[in-house]
Amino acid sequence: MTGNRARRMWKTLEPNHAITYFAPDTKRETDALGLRGGWMSYFGCRAAPLGPVGPSVVAAVFYNFHPAMVARSLPDAWGYASPAQLLDARLRAVDSAVRRLFPDASLRRTAEVARRAAELAPVAGRPIAAANAALEWPDEPHLVLWQATTILRESRGDGHVAALVGAGLSPCQACVTISAAGGPSKKVFQVNRRWSDDDWAAASDDLRSRGLLDSAGALTVAGRELRQQVEDTTDALADQGWRALGEELTTELHDLVHPLSASLMSSGLIPPDNPMAMRWD
Repeated sequence: MTGNRARRMWKTLEPNHAITYFAPDTKRETDALGLRGGWMSYFGCRAAPLGPVGPSVVAAVFYNFHPAMVARSLPDAWGYASPAQLLDARLRAVDSAVRRLFPDASLRRTAEVARRAAELAPVAGRPIAAANAALEWPDEPHLVLWQATTILRESRGDGHVAALVGAGLSPCQACVTISAAGGPSKKVFQVNRRWSDDDWAAASDDLRSRGLLDSAGALTVAGRELRQQVEDTTDALADQGWRALGEELTTELHDLVHPLSASLMSSGLIPPDNPMAMRWD
């Protein structure tokens, strides 16, 4: 496998995890439990492995959402459904979505290798990954694959948060800088992360005072270097697991999952300008 191994595996695996965010099955399941709206569904399902935690904890570990946005969904979600009920709901949703999207796929070997990779993914200091890794494994191969990709992406995501904190980028500044680096637009982040114009301006002003952003809102040389440092650190932290898995199994997993991801991205299920900054080449 050539190029940046950790980044290539993230791009390959992420669409399979993202099924839970973009397939309508998840909201249908959480609507049936009484949850109100897509964001309560999102925060409830993604935070469920952590237990019935409050909004301040979720805002801290998810990192790039405005705390008030999280507080509109939590702890209210726990009044409609327990974390255990939401864990079951998200698995049911993934089950129905994958059976519909890939009715003829044989995923047993893919699930075996993905589970091995997930069991080697670093979880120390990575709360969301650790919480997902502590869950029981489902039986069906397509659900094992989804749970494995979830552990792997949350392990990477927790490492990314550590890299952002180390770089001195606040949650809003993380959004500002990735947008300025060519990621999702300010509008996408404001709609999906709820940072106001004032929040965005304050974050940008501080970045300018640090020499990271110019007067037009573009990254300076120093800003580009810092943003690259964040991405390089994220990749290095994520590569710990792939190094433990070994090149042969890592390449095999990539080759097994890549056609599924290509199909998902070409289907239109996952929008190209999405707030996860996920791209597909």
